[in-house]
Amino acid sequence: MGFSPFDNFMFSAIPVFIGIIFFIVFGFILVAIIGGINKWNKNNNSPKLTVPAEVVTKRTKTSGGSGDSSASTWYYVTFQVESGDRMELGMKGSEYGMLAEDDIGMLTFQGTRYLEFKRVVKD
Repeated sequence: MGFSPFDNFMFSAIPVFIGIIFFIVFGFILVAIIGGINKWNKNNNSPKLTVPAEVVTKRTKTSGGSGDSSASTWYYVTFQVESGDRMELGMKGSEYGMLAEDDIGMLTFQGTRYLEFKRVVKD
């Protein structure tokens, strides 16, 4: 049994296919890194604002945790400011645990970066 032209094509096409997949994956990673740097830079160049706000809702996002891998949890709180606009900001779990829905206070943030929430006692 001899080799057909199709066999030679397969041996030469596989490295090309692997190269294409490598560049696609590398491209996605590069886009994610550039997007993260742009977001970080935009936040750093935004003013730090402190505004009256109310905690509207809280949520978490968990990924991983199957088998021997550990789980990762991200914490998000949605605040509503006096104008009625809402913004969802990510924060540390320790700060997330200190907030409750309907809390009213002064929210400090910079761009999309949460900095602080000082609760005001309701009368």
